Amino acid sequence: MSGLRTVEEHLADVLAAVVPLGTERVALIDAHGRTLREPVRATVDIPVFDNSAMDGFAVRFADVRDAAADAPAVLRVVADLPAGTDADPALGAGEAARIMTGSPVPADADAIVPFEDTEGGLADSLGEVRVVRAPHGPGVHIRRAGEDARVGAEVLPAGVVLGPLQAAAAAAAGVAEVVVARHPRVAVVSTGSELVAPGEPLRRGQIPESNSVLLAGLAADAGAVVVRRDTVADEPALLDALLAEVTAPEGGAADVVVFSGGVSAGAYEVVKTTLARTMSFTKLAMQPGKPQGFGRLPSGVLLFGLPGNPVSAAVSFEVFVRPALLRLQGRTAPDRRVLSLPAAAGWRTPPGRRQYLPATIDRTDPRAWRVRPATSGGSHLAGGLGRAEAYAIVPAEVDAVGEGDLVDVMLIS
Repeated sequence: MSGLRTVEEHLADVLAAVVPLGTERVALIDAHGRTLREPVRATVDIPVFDNSAMDGFAVRFADVRDAAADAPAVLRVVADLPAGTDADPALGAGEAARIMTGSPVPADADAIVPFEDTEGGLADSLGEVRVVRAPHGPGVHIRRAGEDARVGAEVLPAGVVLGPLQAAAAAAAGVAEVVVARHPRVAVVSTGSELVAPGEPLRRGQIPESNSVLLAGLAADAGAVVVRRDTVADEPALLDALLAEVTAPEGGAADVVVFSGGVSAGAYEVVKTTLARTMSFTKLAMQPGKPQGFGRLPSGVLLFGLPGNPVSAAVSFEVFVRPALLRLQGRTAPDRRVLSLPAAAGWRTPPGRRQYLPATIDRTDPRAWRVRPATSGGSHLAGGLGRAEAYAIVPAEVDAVGEGDLVDVMLIS
């Protein structure tokens, strides 16, 4: 459409204004969901020492290489090695040590025989053992020290999020503290004289305010701390005062302020009117989310002006605000997965604009997922938004989606 900017152009402006936040060192146990800003390097080998992968016997392979059911190898058990022991018993010819999973392997042993490969198993495992199945070769069932990582090796790179698996890897590497990005501080401001707190009585012309709940939750999911969630009427003086308050340094200033509403072409667009000298307002070739505002205060605080309709606000946050929050934390890659799925039903698309349609995933056939619209496409349909688990993204040049057409689907839950 003539005169409309592309999504990529606006996003490039946003990301160019982002300066990553500072770092802090935190205990690993407290770092869930944080973004690493320095690599995690192993302080111990993983595994720390050669250890047994099975419950059984530590043996010398030469003593059991010919063991068979009709010709067992008979060994004398000279030691018992539970997990946690520091013993390293000597093993001579014809000798074995009973050993449990995770126990250090004796220096003289070069194979492990599981209980299952002996005549008596665990029930007859002290004194003498009769091996009825030979190991495949030396080193069988031994986990070698450092085979996963050596001291100093990079276990996790900077820029990744610490989830449970990543935290466990850091712990296994002997790391107790990590350097992470500071949480972005976000203020969320819904604008509109028609807005009333959920549950409050409504008079004609009023609606329950939901965007601040929506945007605060999305910000928290992106690793931010919401320092203020508020609603302001369409009065410039009130908006000015609130902005000054949430960006004041002495009050723990927000790094990002997200406004919803007041950015379109109406007569009472309070954000657009009040912040015209601070923010740029533009129209994008996307649906929903055509009107957008963005700016940066001299202090570095980022200002986002999102449309007021709930679906528009949600999509705009996903496309512009979330990437900025991730960039502030030094995230190296987006965390949304995009699949290509066939449409379960057809739908209309806006001419000349990229469509972001709230969608559900039809998993009726687990081997052939399909995407289905969660709403009829209206940007005001907040109830239908609650069913969405993805956005179907349709290019601007596509006139309509037909049943069975492949569609890019960005998962959001």
